[in-house]
Amino acid sequence: MTTSNTQGPQSSKTIGVLALQGAFIEHIQHLNRCIEQNSYNLKVIAVRTAEELNQCDALVIPGGESTSMSLIAQRTGMYQPLYEFVHNPSKAIWGTCAGLIYISKEVSNEKDLLKPLELLEVKVKRNAFGRQAQSFIKDCDFSSFAPGVHDFPAVFIRAPVIEEILDPKHVKPLYSLDNGLIVAAVQNENILATSFHPELAEDDIRFHDWFIKRFVIKQ
Repeated sequence: MTTSNTQGPQSSKTIGVLALQGAFIEHIQHLNRCIEQNSYNLKVIAVRTAEELNQCDALVIPGGESTSMSLIAQRTGMYQPLYEFVHNPSKAIWGTCAGLIYISKEVSNEKDLLKPLELLEVKVKRNAFGRQAQSFIKDCDFSSFAPGVHDFPAVFIRAPVIEEILDPKHVKPLYSLDNGLIVAAVQNENILATSFHPELAEDDIRFHDWFIKRFVIKQ
């Protein structure tokens, strides 16, 4: 499940994938493929404990079910370590779908059981495109901010959208659909949020590779 490489003078960094619930295996597989194909001096670990979290330089919070993820974090004592980790500006953070909801400051149709990490200065709407039956795949051109990532099969499953940017000085929208709904954003150069599932693009690791280059090794 982990891959490391010692090529180059720089010290190895660790990318954690929160593995409490959701599509964490797919993220780990995509990240490891990036490492193998590009000989990055990185390793990837599944994160379920505070001890594992403390090993990480970056954290991916996967898609899944945000309320379940939040409840598991609270019941296992992981909420406070996660809160402190994601609010550390030296760490790279990426939330996808449910992960976007979990890191957001406000959720307009929030369930009482959801306790978000209140990191990303946005208001999001859960299930903005409807329920499971309204899920869809859209080929998106992300090359305006992610070089070479065009015609990318973005998978939207019960996806949230960013309804409002609460801090325009620090939060930049990266991509909107044709109807104007924001589905990708970045905050303070270290926080990435996407409402779609790049890890479910089975044979396409370009978005994960861009995340590594832009946020982890900062090429």
